[in-house]
Amino acid sequence: MNIGSLLSQTSRKYPELLAIECEGRSYTYRQFNEEVNMLAHGLLEQGVNKGDKFALMMKNSEHFVFTFFAAAKIGAVLVPINFRLTTTEVQYILEQSDATIVVCDKEFEQTIAEAKQGTIVRQVITVGEPETVGFYSYEKVLSDNINEPDVEVSETDDVEILYTSGTTGRPKGALFDHSQIFKVGISVVINMEIGQHERILHLAPLFHSAQLNLFLISGVALGSTHIIHRDFHPVKTLQVIQEHKITHLFAVPAMYNFLLQVPNAADYDLSSIKRVGYGAAPMAPELVRRSMELFKTDQFYNLCGLTEAGPGGILLDPEGHKLKGGKPIFMTETRVVNEEGRDVLPGVIGEFIVRSPMVMKEYYKKPEETKSALKDGWLYTGDLATIDDEGYITLVDRKKDMIISGGENVYSVEVEGVLFEHSDILDAAIIGLPDEVWGEAVCAVIVPKEGAMIDEAELRSFCRQKLAGYKVPRKIFIEPQLPRNASGKILKYQLRQSMNQMSTEKLL
Repeated sequence: MNIGSLLSQTSRKYPELLAIECEGRSYTYRQFNEEVNMLAHGLLEQGVNKGDKFALMMKNSEHFVFTFFAAAKIGAVLVPINFRLTTTEVQYILEQSDATIVVCDKEFEQTIAEAKQGTIVRQVITVGEPETVGFYSYEKVLSDNINEPDVEVSETDDVEILYTSGTTGRPKGALFDHSQIFKVGISVVINMEIGQHERILHLAPLFHSAQLNLFLISGVALGSTHIIHRDFHPVKTLQVIQEHKITHLFAVPAMYNFLLQVPNAADYDLSSIKRVGYGAAPMAPELVRRSMELFKTDQFYNLCGLTEAGPGGILLDPEGHKLKGGKPIFMTETRVVNEEGRDVLPGVIGEFIVRSPMVMKEYYKKPEETKSALKDGWLYTGDLATIDDEGYITLVDRKKDMIISGGENVYSVEVEGVLFEHSDILDAAIIGLPDEVWGEAVCAVIVPKEGAMIDEAELRSFCRQKLAGYKVPRKIFIEPQLPRNASGKILKYQLRQSMNQMSTEKLL
Protein backbone atom coordinates (compact mmCIF):
# COMPACT_ATOMS: atom_id res chain seq x y z
CA MET A 1 0.00 0.00 0.00
CA ASN A 2 1.14 3.52 -0.83
CA ILE A 3 -0.66 6.84 -1.30
CA GLY A 4 -0.46 6.64 -5.11
CA SER A 5 -2.03 3.18 -5.13
CA LEU A 6 -5.17 4.57 -3.45
CA LEU A 7 -5.93 6.55 -6.61
CA SER A 8 -5.13 3.58 -8.87
CA GLN A 9 -7.55 1.34 -6.96
CA THR A 10 -10.36 3.92 -6.94
CA SER A 11 -9.97 4.57 -10.68
CA ARG A 12 -10.46 0.86 -11.35
CA LYS A 13 -13.53 0.65 -9.10
CA TYR A 14 -15.23 3.89 -10.17
CA PRO A 15 -13.72 4.93 -13.55
CA GLU A 16 -16.62 7.16 -14.64
CA LEU A 17 -17.38 8.72 -11.26
CA LEU A 18 -16.73 12.47 -11.10
CA ALA A 19 -13.48 12.92 -9.19
CA ILE A 20 -12.51 16.59 -9.51
CA GLU A 21 -14.13 19.83 -10.54
CA CYS A 22 -12.10 23.02 -10.44
CA GLU A 23 -13.13 26.31 -12.03
CA GLY A 24 -15.29 24.59 -14.64
CA ARG A 25 -12.82 21.81 -15.47
CA SER A 26 -13.91 18.31 -14.51
CA TYR A 27 -12.30 14.86 -14.47
CA THR A 28 -13.60 11.37 -13.84
CA TYR A 29 -11.49 9.03 -11.73
CA ARG A 30 -10.27 7.35 -14.93
CA GLN A 31 -9.18 10.70 -16.36
CA PHE A 32 -7.71 11.74 -13.02
CA ASN A 33 -5.55 8.61 -12.83
CA GLU A 34 -4.48 8.89 -16.47
CA GLU A 35 -3.41 12.52 -15.99
CA VAL A 36 -1.40 11.49 -12.94
CA ASN A 37 0.27 8.60 -14.78
CA MET A 38 1.17 10.81 -17.75
CA LEU A 39 2.87 13.26 -15.41
CA ALA A 40 4.55 10.45 -13.44
CA HIS A 41 6.12 9.02 -16.60
CA GLY A 42 7.09 12.51 -17.73
CA LEU A 43 8.87 13.13 -14.44
CA LEU A 44 10.71 9.82 -14.71
CA GLU A 45 11.83 10.79 -18.23
CA GLN A 46 13.08 14.09 -16.78
CA GLY A 47 15.30 12.18 -14.37
CA VAL A 48 13.23 12.48 -11.21
CA ASN A 49 14.12 9.52 -8.99
CA LYS A 50 12.57 7.74 -6.06
CA GLY A 51 13.52 9.57 -2.86
CA ASP A 52 14.05 12.95 -4.57
CA LYS A 53 12.65 15.87 -2.59
CA PHE A 54 9.87 17.37 -4.68
CA ALA A 55 8.60 20.86 -3.77
CA LEU A 56 5.19 22.27 -4.72
CA MET A 57 4.39 25.98 -4.66
CA MET A 58 0.87 26.11 -6.02
CA LYS A 59 -2.58 27.31 -5.17
CA ASN A 60 -5.44 24.82 -5.01
CA SER A 61 -6.09 23.29 -8.42
CA GLU A 62 -6.32 19.98 -10.22
CA HIS A 63 -2.65 20.48 -11.16
CA PHE A 64 -1.68 20.49 -7.49
CA VAL A 65 -3.58 17.22 -7.03
CA PHE A 66 -2.15 15.61 -10.19
CA THR A 67 1.38 16.59 -9.23
CA PHE A 68 1.00 15.35 -5.66
CA PHE A 69 -0.18 11.90 -6.70
CA ALA A 70 2.28 11.63 -9.60
CA ALA A 71 5.21 12.30 -7.28
CA ALA A 72 3.81 9.85 -4.71
CA LYS A 73 3.51 7.12 -7.35
CA ILE A 74 7.20 7.36 -8.27
CA GLY A 75 8.37 7.52 -4.66
CA ALA A 76 9.38 11.18 -4.53
CA VAL A 77 9.07 13.01 -1.20
CA LEU A 78 6.57 15.88 -1.41
CA VAL A 79 7.44 19.26 0.10
CA PRO A 80 4.31 21.49 -0.12
CA ILE A 81 5.22 25.18 0.30
CA ASN A 82 2.99 27.98 1.52
CA PHE A 83 2.53 30.20 -1.55
CA ARG A 84 2.26 33.28 0.67
CA LEU A 85 5.87 33.03 1.84
CA THR A 86 8.53 35.52 0.82
CA THR A 87 11.48 34.63 -1.39
CA THR A 88 13.78 34.36 1.63
CA GLU A 89 11.37 32.03 3.43
CA VAL A 90 10.92 29.86 0.35
CA GLN A 91 14.67 29.68 -0.15
CA TYR A 92 15.09 28.42 3.42
CA ILE A 93 12.60 25.58 2.84
CA LEU A 94 14.11 24.61 -0.53
CA GLU A 95 17.56 24.50 1.00
CA GLN A 96 16.61 22.85 4.30
CA SER A 97 14.49 20.14 2.61
CA ASP A 98 17.15 19.25 -0.01
CA ALA A 99 14.56 19.84 -2.74
CA THR A 100 15.87 19.11 -6.23
CA ILE A 101 12.70 19.75 -8.26
CA VAL A 102 9.92 22.32 -7.95
CA VAL A 103 6.53 22.54 -9.62
CA CYS A 104 4.94 25.99 -9.33
CA ASP A 105 2.07 28.06 -10.66
CA LYS A 106 3.16 30.68 -13.16
CA GLU A 107 2.40 33.50 -10.72
CA PHE A 108 5.07 32.12 -8.36
CA GLU A 109 7.68 31.48 -11.03
CA GLN A 110 9.72 34.59 -10.25
CA THR A 111 9.74 33.78 -6.53
CA ILE A 112 11.09 30.30 -7.27
CA ALA A 113 13.60 31.65 -9.78
CA GLU A 114 15.09 33.86 -7.06
CA ALA A 115 14.65 31.41 -4.17
CA LYS A 116 16.40 28.52 -5.91
CA GLN A 117 19.67 30.46 -6.06
CA GLY A 118 22.23 28.75 -3.84
CA THR A 119 20.12 25.60 -3.43
CA ILE A 120 20.44 22.19 -5.12
CA VAL A 121 17.19 22.65 -7.10
CA ARG A 122 18.04 21.41 -10.58
CA GLN A 123 14.67 21.65 -12.29
CA VAL A 124 11.58 23.86 -12.16
CA ILE A 125 8.30 23.05 -13.89
CA THR A 126 5.79 25.85 -14.41
CA VAL A 127 2.04 25.33 -14.81
CA GLY A 128 1.62 27.43 -17.94
CA GLU A 129 4.25 28.65 -20.37
CA PRO A 130 7.37 29.59 -18.38
CA GLU A 131 9.03 32.95 -18.87
CA THR A 132 12.27 31.97 -17.11
CA VAL A 133 15.01 30.49 -19.25
CA GLY A 134 15.64 26.86 -18.33
CA PHE A 135 12.26 26.26 -16.71
CA TYR A 136 10.00 23.53 -18.14
CA SER A 137 6.36 23.75 -19.13
CA TYR A 138 4.04 21.43 -17.18
CA GLU A 139 2.19 20.47 -20.37
CA LYS A 140 5.39 19.62 -22.22
CA VAL A 141 6.62 17.38 -19.41
CA LEU A 142 3.55 15.15 -19.74
CA SER A 143 4.15 11.75 -21.33
CA ASP A 144 1.71 9.90 -23.61
CA ASN A 145 1.96 6.86 -21.35
CA ILE A 146 -1.21 6.41 -19.27
CA ASN A 147 -0.14 3.13 -17.66
CA GLU A 148 0.92 2.77 -14.03
CA PRO A 149 4.59 3.71 -13.52
CA ASP A 150 6.84 0.75 -12.78
CA VAL A 151 8.28 2.01 -9.51
CA GLU A 152 8.10 -0.03 -6.32
CA VAL A 153 6.95 2.21 -3.48
CA SER A 154 6.43 0.70 -0.04
CA GLU A 155 4.41 1.98 2.89
CA THR A 156 7.61 2.67 4.84
CA ASP A 157 9.03 4.96 2.15
CA ASP A 158 8.97 8.67 2.96
CA VAL A 159 6.22 10.65 1.24
CA GLU A 160 5.93 14.13 2.82
CA ILE A 161 7.93 16.80 4.57
CA LEU A 162 5.32 19.16 5.99
CA TYR A 163 6.67 22.45 7.27
CA THR A 164 5.17 23.82 10.46
CA SER A 165 3.44 27.18 10.45
CA GLY A 166 6.46 28.99 11.81
CA THR A 167 4.39 31.25 14.08
CA THR A 168 7.23 31.50 16.62
CA GLY A 169 10.32 31.12 14.43
CA ARG A 170 11.61 29.36 11.36
CA PRO A 171 9.42 26.42 10.26
CA LYS A 172 10.53 22.84 10.85
CA GLY A 173 9.91 20.01 8.40
CA ALA A 174 7.91 17.09 9.82
CA LEU A 175 8.81 13.88 7.95
CA PHE A 176 6.17 11.19 7.24
CA ASP A 177 6.01 7.90 5.36
CA HIS A 178 3.10 6.51 3.30
CA SER A 179 1.79 4.37 6.15
CA GLN A 180 1.56 7.29 8.55
CA ILE A 181 -0.34 9.47 6.09
CA PHE A 182 -2.67 6.59 5.16
CA LYS A 183 -3.56 6.17 8.83
CA VAL A 184 -4.26 9.90 9.11
CA GLY A 185 -6.84 9.47 6.35
CA ILE A 186 -8.39 6.45 8.07
CA SER A 187 -8.73 8.38 11.32
CA VAL A 188 -10.81 11.19 9.80
CA VAL A 189 -12.99 8.73 7.86
CA ILE A 190 -13.86 6.98 11.12
CA ASN A 191 -14.09 10.02 13.38
CA MET A 192 -16.17 12.14 10.98
CA GLU A 193 -18.13 9.20 9.60
CA ILE A 194 -17.20 9.92 5.99
CA GLY A 195 -18.84 7.43 3.61
CA GLN A 196 -18.23 6.60 -0.02
CA HIS A 197 -19.01 9.04 -2.81
CA GLU A 198 -19.25 12.14 -0.61
CA ARG A 199 -18.93 15.60 -2.15
CA ILE A 200 -16.06 17.41 -0.45
CA LEU A 201 -15.41 21.14 -0.85
CA HIS A 202 -11.74 22.13 -0.64
CA LEU A 203 -11.38 25.71 0.61
CA ALA A 204 -8.31 25.66 2.85
CA PRO A 205 -4.94 25.48 1.05
CA LEU A 206 -3.98 21.99 -0.07
CA PHE A 207 -0.41 22.61 1.07
CA HIS A 208 -1.88 22.56 4.59
CA SER A 209 -1.86 19.10 6.17
CA ALA A 210 -5.53 19.15 7.22
CA GLN A 211 -6.98 19.78 3.77
CA LEU A 212 -4.42 17.55 2.07
CA ASN A 213 -4.10 14.53 4.34
CA LEU A 214 -7.44 14.51 6.12
CA PHE A 215 -9.77 15.27 3.24
CA LEU A 216 -8.12 14.97 -0.18
CA ILE A 217 -6.29 11.68 0.37
CA SER A 218 -9.11 10.04 2.34
CA GLY A 219 -11.66 11.27 -0.20
CA VAL A 220 -9.68 9.83 -3.11
CA ALA A 221 -9.50 6.47 -1.33
CA LEU A 222 -13.30 6.46 -0.91
CA GLY A 223 -14.23 7.72 -4.36
CA SER A 224 -15.46 11.14 -3.27
CA THR A 225 -16.08 14.05 -5.60
CA HIS A 226 -13.69 16.93 -4.89
CA ILE A 227 -14.83 20.47 -5.63
CA ILE A 228 -11.66 22.57 -5.51
CA HIS A 229 -11.56 26.34 -5.02
CA ARG A 230 -8.36 28.10 -6.01
CA ASP A 231 -9.13 31.03 -3.72
CA PHE A 232 -11.64 31.52 -0.93
CA HIS A 233 -14.67 33.68 -1.73
CA PRO A 234 -17.49 33.67 0.85
CA VAL A 235 -20.35 34.17 -1.61
CA LYS A 236 -18.94 31.65 -4.08
CA THR A 237 -18.57 29.15 -1.24
CA LEU A 238 -22.25 29.40 -0.30
CA GLN A 239 -23.28 29.17 -3.95
CA VAL A 240 -21.21 26.04 -4.54
CA ILE A 241 -22.54 24.29 -1.43
CA GLN A 242 -26.05 24.92 -2.71
CA GLU A 243 -25.43 24.03 -6.36
CA HIS A 244 -23.16 20.99 -5.88
CA LYS A 245 -24.89 19.61 -2.80
CA ILE A 246 -21.66 19.55 -0.82
CA THR A 247 -21.71 16.98 2.00
CA HIS A 248 -18.44 17.74 3.81
CA LEU A 249 -16.68 21.02 4.44
CA PHE A 250 -13.51 21.93 6.29
CA ALA A 251 -12.41 25.51 6.85
CA VAL A 252 -10.36 27.59 9.23
CA PRO A 253 -12.22 29.82 11.74
CA ALA A 254 -11.54 33.02 9.80
CA MET A 255 -13.39 31.57 6.79
CA TYR A 256 -16.51 30.88 8.87
CA ASN A 257 -16.32 34.43 10.16
CA PHE A 258 -16.34 35.73 6.58
CA LEU A 259 -19.24 33.44 5.62
CA LEU A 260 -21.26 34.94 8.45
CA GLN A 261 -20.67 38.44 7.06
CA VAL A 262 -22.45 37.64 3.77
CA PRO A 263 -25.64 39.73 4.07
CA ASN A 264 -28.02 37.08 2.66
CA ALA A 265 -26.10 34.01 3.85
CA ALA A 266 -29.23 32.54 5.45
CA ASP A 267 -31.00 32.48 2.07
CA TYR A 268 -28.73 29.74 0.65
CA ASP A 269 -29.78 26.10 0.81
CA LEU A 270 -27.01 24.44 2.82
CA SER A 271 -29.06 21.40 3.82
CA SER A 272 -26.84 18.92 1.91
CA ILE A 273 -24.06 19.39 4.47
CA LYS A 274 -23.59 16.29 6.66
CA ARG A 275 -20.45 17.24 8.56
CA VAL A 276 -18.64 20.54 9.14
CA GLY A 277 -15.01 20.55 10.21
CA TYR A 278 -12.91 23.37 11.57
CA GLY A 279 -9.41 23.62 12.96
CA ALA A 280 -5.86 24.97 12.49
CA ALA A 281 -6.63 27.82 14.93
CA PRO A 282 -8.88 28.42 17.96
CA MET A 283 -12.52 29.17 17.14
CA ALA A 284 -14.46 31.20 19.67
CA PRO A 285 -17.59 29.47 21.05
CA GLU A 286 -19.75 32.37 19.85
CA LEU A 287 -18.42 31.93 16.31
CA VAL A 288 -19.14 28.19 16.48
CA ARG A 289 -22.69 28.85 17.70
CA ARG A 290 -23.42 31.33 14.92
CA SER A 291 -21.92 28.99 12.32
CA MET A 292 -24.18 26.17 13.53
CA GLU A 293 -27.12 28.51 13.07
CA LEU A 294 -26.02 29.32 9.52
CA PHE A 295 -25.65 25.67 8.50
CA LYS A 296 -28.69 24.64 10.56
CA THR A 297 -26.84 21.66 12.01
CA ASP A 298 -24.92 20.73 15.13
CA GLN A 299 -22.73 18.28 13.22
CA PHE A 300 -19.59 20.32 13.82
CA TYR A 301 -16.19 18.72 14.40
CA ASN A 302 -13.23 20.58 15.86
CA LEU A 303 -10.15 18.83 14.48
CA CYS A 304 -7.61 19.89 17.03
CA GLY A 305 -4.38 18.47 15.68
CA LEU A 306 -0.94 19.61 14.77
CA THR A 307 1.25 19.20 11.72
CA GLU A 308 3.69 16.94 13.56
CA ALA A 309 0.87 14.44 14.16
CA GLY A 310 -0.21 14.32 10.54
CA PRO A 311 -2.38 16.32 11.66
CA GLY A 312 -3.81 14.46 14.61
CA GLY A 313 -4.63 14.98 18.26
CA ILE A 314 -8.08 15.33 19.76
CA LEU A 315 -11.51 15.65 18.24
CA LEU A 316 -14.38 17.72 19.56
CA ASP A 317 -17.39 15.95 18.01
CA PRO A 318 -21.02 17.15 18.20
CA GLU A 319 -21.45 15.56 21.63
CA GLY A 320 -18.16 17.04 22.78
CA HIS A 321 -19.38 20.51 21.81
CA LYS A 322 -22.16 20.09 24.37
CA LEU A 323 -19.73 18.85 27.01
CA LYS A 324 -17.01 21.36 26.01
CA GLY A 325 -14.25 18.79 25.78
CA GLY A 326 -12.48 16.62 23.21
CA LYS A 327 -11.30 13.03 23.11
CA PRO A 328 -8.31 11.49 21.29
CA ILE A 329 -8.92 10.65 17.66
CA PHE A 330 -8.77 7.08 16.36
CA MET A 331 -5.46 5.28 17.05
CA THR A 332 -4.30 8.10 19.33
CA GLU A 333 -3.47 8.40 23.02
CA THR A 334 -3.27 11.75 24.79
CA ARG A 335 -2.20 12.99 28.21
CA VAL A 336 -1.85 16.29 30.05
CA VAL A 337 1.40 16.47 32.01
CA ASN A 338 3.41 18.79 34.24
CA GLU A 339 6.99 19.97 33.71
CA GLU A 340 8.29 16.61 35.00
CA GLY A 341 6.18 14.66 32.51
CA ARG A 342 3.74 13.37 35.13
CA ASP A 343 -0.01 13.37 34.60
CA VAL A 344 -1.74 16.36 36.16
CA LEU A 345 -4.86 16.10 38.30
CA PRO A 346 -8.27 16.83 36.73
CA GLY A 347 -8.73 20.55 36.19
CA VAL A 348 -5.02 21.37 36.53
CA ILE A 349 -3.35 23.01 33.53
CA GLY A 350 -0.47 21.13 31.95
CA GLU A 351 1.07 20.37 28.56
CA PHE A 352 -0.94 18.34 26.07
CA ILE A 353 1.07 15.38 24.67
CA VAL A 354 0.20 12.82 21.97
CA ARG A 355 1.20 9.28 21.02
CA SER A 356 0.05 7.56 17.83
CA PRO A 357 1.34 5.75 14.72
CA MET A 358 0.55 8.95 12.80
CA VAL A 359 3.13 11.10 14.60
CA MET A 360 6.02 12.22 12.41
CA LYS A 361 9.27 10.27 12.17
CA GLU A 362 11.32 13.35 12.96
CA TYR A 363 11.96 16.98 12.16
CA TYR A 364 13.95 16.64 8.95
CA LYS A 365 17.67 17.26 9.62
CA LYS A 366 16.93 18.78 13.04
CA PRO A 367 18.03 16.20 15.64
CA GLU A 368 17.99 18.56 18.63
CA GLU A 369 14.47 19.83 17.90
CA THR A 370 13.34 16.24 17.31
CA LYS A 371 14.80 15.16 20.65
CA SER A 372 13.00 18.02 22.40
CA ALA A 373 9.63 17.23 20.80
CA LEU A 374 9.67 13.40 20.87
CA LYS A 375 10.25 11.93 24.31
CA ASP A 376 9.68 8.28 25.25
CA GLY A 377 7.34 7.84 22.30
CA TRP A 378 5.26 10.95 23.09
CA LEU A 379 4.99 14.14 21.06
CA TYR A 380 5.13 17.24 23.27
CA THR A 381 2.88 19.76 21.56
CA GLY A 382 3.55 23.02 23.42
CA ASP A 383 -0.21 23.40 23.97
CA LEU A 384 -1.63 23.98 27.46
CA ALA A 385 -4.73 22.00 28.41
CA THR A 386 -6.83 20.54 31.20
CA ILE A 387 -8.32 17.07 31.49
CA ASP A 388 -11.38 16.05 33.49
CA ASP A 389 -12.34 12.85 35.33
CA GLU A 390 -13.79 11.31 32.14
CA GLY A 391 -10.76 12.08 30.00
CA TYR A 392 -12.22 15.06 28.13
CA ILE A 393 -9.48 17.51 27.19
CA THR A 394 -9.89 21.27 26.87
CA LEU A 395 -7.10 23.26 25.24
CA VAL A 396 -6.34 26.49 27.07
CA ASP A 397 -3.58 28.24 25.14
CA ARG A 398 -0.19 27.90 23.52
CA LYS A 399 2.62 27.94 26.10
CA LYS A 400 4.18 30.95 24.41
CA ASP A 401 0.87 32.86 24.27
CA MET A 402 0.08 32.60 27.98
CA ILE A 403 0.31 35.99 29.72
CA ILE A 404 1.52 36.44 33.31
CA SER A 405 0.10 39.69 34.64
CA GLY A 406 0.66 40.64 38.26
CA GLY A 407 1.56 37.02 39.02
CA GLU A 408 -1.70 35.71 37.54
CA ASN A 409 -1.88 33.47 34.47
CA VAL A 410 -4.11 34.83 31.71
CA TYR A 411 -5.03 32.50 28.83
CA SER A 412 -5.60 34.44 25.63
CA VAL A 413 -8.17 32.01 24.21
CA GLU A 414 -10.53 32.64 27.14
CA VAL A 415 -10.41 36.42 26.74
CA GLU A 416 -10.74 36.20 22.95
CA GLY A 417 -13.87 34.07 23.40
CA VAL A 418 -15.47 36.89 25.38
CA LEU A 419 -14.46 39.54 22.84
CA PHE A 420 -16.15 37.58 20.04
CA GLU A 421 -19.43 37.85 21.93
CA HIS A 422 -19.37 41.63 21.45
CA SER A 423 -21.64 42.68 18.60
CA ASP A 424 -19.21 45.23 17.12
CA ILE A 425 -16.12 42.98 16.91
CA LEU A 426 -15.22 41.14 13.70
CA ASP A 427 -11.86 39.75 14.76
CA ALA A 428 -9.72 39.89 17.89
CA ALA A 429 -6.47 38.74 19.44
CA ILE A 430 -5.11 38.92 22.96
CA ILE A 431 -1.39 39.43 23.51
CA GLY A 432 0.86 40.34 26.42
CA LEU A 433 3.09 43.41 26.30
CA PRO A 434 5.82 44.44 28.79
CA ASP A 435 4.51 46.51 31.70
CA GLU A 436 6.56 48.10 34.50
CA VAL A 437 3.88 47.49 37.13
CA TRP A 438 2.30 44.17 36.13
CA GLY A 439 5.20 42.51 34.30
CA GLU A 440 2.92 41.94 31.33
CA ALA A 441 -0.23 43.82 30.42
CA VAL A 442 -3.19 42.08 28.81
CA CYS A 443 -3.73 43.82 25.47
CA ALA A 444 -6.49 43.40 22.89
CA VAL A 445 -6.02 43.96 19.18
CA ILE A 446 -9.47 44.52 17.69
CA VAL A 447 -10.84 44.53 14.15
CA PRO A 448 -14.28 46.21 14.25
CA LYS A 449 -17.13 45.20 12.00
CA GLU A 450 -17.72 47.51 9.06
CA GLY A 451 -19.13 50.83 10.23
CA ALA A 452 -18.73 50.00 13.93
CA MET A 453 -16.90 52.21 16.42
CA ILE A 454 -15.25 50.64 19.46
CA ASP A 455 -15.78 52.49 22.72
CA GLU A 456 -12.89 51.34 24.92
CA ALA A 457 -14.62 52.07 28.23
CA GLU A 458 -17.74 50.21 27.11
CA LEU A 459 -15.66 47.25 25.87
CA ARG A 460 -13.80 46.98 29.18
CA SER A 461 -17.12 47.12 31.05
CA PHE A 462 -18.45 44.36 28.77
CA CYS A 463 -15.41 42.19 29.52
CA ARG A 464 -15.57 42.91 33.25
CA GLN A 465 -19.02 41.35 33.38
CA LYS A 466 -17.61 38.05 32.17
CA LEU A 467 -13.96 38.08 33.29
CA ALA A 468 -11.94 38.64 36.44
CA GLY A 469 -10.43 42.12 36.57
CA TYR A 470 -6.86 40.99 35.88
CA LYS A 471 -8.02 39.38 32.60
CA VAL A 472 -9.66 42.53 31.23
CA PRO A 473 -7.53 44.17 28.49
CA ARG A 474 -5.56 47.13 29.83
CA LYS A 475 -4.67 48.35 26.34
CA ILE A 476 -6.85 48.19 23.25
CA PHE A 477 -5.50 48.59 19.72
CA ILE A 478 -7.81 49.05 16.73
CA GLU A 479 -6.48 47.56 13.48
CA PRO A 480 -7.97 46.99 9.99
CA GLN A 481 -6.96 43.31 10.04
CA LEU A 482 -4.91 40.74 11.94
CA PRO A 483 -1.84 39.05 10.47
CA ARG A 484 -2.53 35.36 9.85
CA ASN A 485 -0.67 32.52 8.21
CA ALA A 486 -2.29 30.29 5.60
CA SER A 487 -3.54 27.94 8.32
CA GLY A 488 -5.59 30.76 9.82
CA LYS A 489 -3.38 31.10 12.88
CA ILE A 490 -2.87 34.65 14.10
CA LEU A 491 0.81 35.60 14.01
CA LYS A 492 0.94 36.85 17.57
CA TYR A 493 4.68 37.36 17.57
CA GLN A 494 4.17 39.93 14.81
CA LEU A 495 1.42 41.60 16.81
CA ARG A 496 3.61 41.71 19.91
CA GLN A 497 6.41 43.33 17.93
CA SER A 498 4.27 45.90 16.15
CA MET A 499 2.04 46.79 19.11
CA ASN A 500 5.04 47.07 21.45
CA GLN A 501 6.71 49.40 18.98
CA MET A 502 3.51 51.43 18.69
CA SER A 503 3.27 51.74 22.49
CA THR A 504 6.91 52.80 22.73
CA GLU A 505 6.50 55.45 20.03
CA LYS A 506 3.48 56.91 21.87
CA LEU A 507 5.57 57.27 25.03
CA LEU A 508 8.26 59.11 23.07
